[in-house]
Amino acid sequence: MILATTNKLRQVMAVVYLGDIRPAELKQSREEFKVLLTELKPGFRLLVNMTYLDSMGLECRTEVGRNMDLVSQHGVGRLVYVIPDPTKDIGMNILAFFHYPNHPQIIHCKNLAEGMEKLLA
Repeated sequence: MILATTNKLRQVMAVVYLGDIRPAELKQSREEFKVLLTELKPGFRLLVNMTYLDSMGLECRTEVGRNMDLVSQHGVGRLVYVIPDPTKDIGMNILAFFHYPNHPQIIHCKNLAEGMEKLLA
């Protein structure tokens, strides 16, 4: 499951990955992201929380990349990835290199408390 929300006042979007993620879920989430991103201005911050992620296979890379493209097109300024288990990282840094041509600030954290601190700094 993928949960996403925004805080318009703080100009933040948060995405939480829960359980086993498949490409179809990522594709479906993109439609939700499109709606949520209309609430945010260029320079917004994105929190990606993978604390509750059980698995996301390499077959998800294409859809993750497409979601990154969408976020990039809306002008993300800072991304904070919370990935407590490095074995569940499907190459976010490599994907970011290709899908964020404007080179937003990217921060990796091991827990949500650190991620929130970096997100709001």
